[in-house]
Amino acid sequence: MKVKIVNKSPFELPQYETPGAAAFDIRASLSKDMSVEIYPGETALIDTDLYVELPPGTELQIRSRSGFAAKHKIIVLNAPGTIDSDYRGQIKIILMNLSTKPYLVSHGDRIAQGVLAPCIKAEWEEVSTLSDTERGEGGFGHTGIN
Repeated sequence: MKVKIVNKSPFELPQYETPGAAAFDIRASLSKDMSVEIYPGETALIDTDLYVELPPGTELQIRSRSGFAAKHKIIVLNAPGTIDSDYRGQIKIILMNLSTKPYLVSHGDRIAQGVLAPCIKAEWEEVSTLSDTERGEGGFGHTGIN
């Protein structure tokens, strides 16, 4: 699917690293000699210098990179974040440091990943009751802890 993108960063367009990859990496685009230090328990809003025009009926989901999270305990705070099809501003990434040490985000670091996904809009039908199911109102932990 073709997606229009304005790339004001000095980096190549985001790309899928393998033929079976569902997501593409997104890089931090900071002033060349600048970095952002994220202290333990803190968040930072990181520029990417990427702007997209998504096809109607789609969203761009912003997610944590698994290796980044496992190795450094840096996550995308509101994962998955949603970029709506009518948004035209810069894609920015909210990173949170879950480690016990400060982390330095540098220009060009791969900080998140993006997934283009279809969106289905709900047409609400207000009713007074819902159908019964075997699960019913069973919520958190209703099938057991293990």
